Amino acid sequence: MGIKALLVLAIIMLILFQGKKLPQLGQSIGKALRGFKEGLNEIEVDAKDIQDTPEQIRTADKNREKTKLS
Repeated sequence: MGIKALLVLAIIMLILFQGKKLPQLGQSIGKALRGFKEGLNEIEVDAKDIQDTPEQIRTADKNREKTKLS
């Protein structure tokens, strides 16, 4: 976005939300972004917990083969 577009957007926001409501709007957006980032971090941690090592995968495959042969 160019400077002109940002300036027009700022003027429109001032008209629509008035000067008094802008800090509340910014605070709400900040909380939402913070919550979103925390959610992404939780997903990353969960994904790391699920990952198996190659040795664990080999052992699980061997166990499956043994049960198929039985």
